[in-house]
Amino acid sequence: MSQFKDQWAAVALSADVGRKPKRIFLNGVPIVLFRGRDGVAALPDRCPHRLVALSEGRVVDGDIECPYHGWRFNGDGRCTAIPGHIGKLPVYRTQTYRTMEREGAIFVSAGSPAQPPYVHCMEGQDVVVRRVRSSTQSTVLDAAENILDATHTHFTHKNLLRGLSAKRHKVTVEITGGEGWIQADYIGENRQEGIVSKLLEGERTRTVGRFRAPGIAELEYWGPKGLALATTFHLRRADAETVEGIGWLMGPRKGGLGHLMALAFKPLFSVALNQDRRVLRSASLNSRFTPDARPVIGPLDFLRKDIEAILKGEPHSAMEVSRRASIEL
Repeated sequence: MSQFKDQWAAVALSADVGRKPKRIFLNGVPIVLFRGRDGVAALPDRCPHRLVALSEGRVVDGDIECPYHGWRFNGDGRCTAIPGHIGKLPVYRTQTYRTMEREGAIFVSAGSPAQPPYVHCMEGQDVVVRRVRSSTQSTVLDAAENILDATHTHFTHKNLLRGLSAKRHKVTVEITGGEGWIQADYIGENRQEGIVSKLLEGERTRTVGRFRAPGIAELEYWGPKGLALATTFHLRRADAETVEGIGWLMGPRKGGLGHLMALAFKPLFSVALNQDRRVLRSASLNSRFTPDARPVIGPLDFLRKDIEAILKGEPHSAMEVSRRASIEL
């Protein structure tokens, strides 16, 4: 993932970092988040003195204090105190990460991003927002494809998203993309036959599933009056076996109606997340058995090869030629 060094990663909700420091993992690297004098700071989560986790310490006057010998570091990574030392303090520094708080989440970067982080597809609009976090035993590729895969919902999310009725719709799928992104537009399904659609949606004109580098999966549900519901999920590899995500669930405010819908949206979405977590974990565990096997790319797996190429920093086929297919959903 070194090709994404200069991009942002959503690593925690703002509410996760209060008076106490918090440890997170990014591509296998432990990082400590804490509220310093100038906002949220991020350092490697090990004191350079004896490598003890700084996140097990405390924040004192905006600096983080190691629980072992009390060495303190500020948000710039500079050692500010060595208890018991007399005289001029030696110069010790540790690595730092760039941080930014936006829309109730904390973003970090190991590089120097040229722009502020992209947050979600309804930024700047009058929307009701709910935020969620997730942790799944999987890969970013599998987790992103799962979010954007329409065909598994009849089975993994039976009755919740689809399946209250056996009715299927003939749907046209248009695949388009560009540098660092790919999306599928589903046209022809007027309404999903599931609890979520019946409670939260009206007539549907279009569904969009989109992937953006470095690990952003988005779903948009459009009706005659515009965007009705949307989710944007920022995925990242925490360690070799775990993918973590920070997500936004959104809908138009619609006076008080939007808030009422939001009360149902987050619990129902949490149910869907748990269902996906089970199948992704099953696939991850099963992949360890011999003989080694690669997943078969089926005729309805419209985005997998493109997502895989984007994650590798390579060109993908939809950059050159859009594609179209007809399926039943």
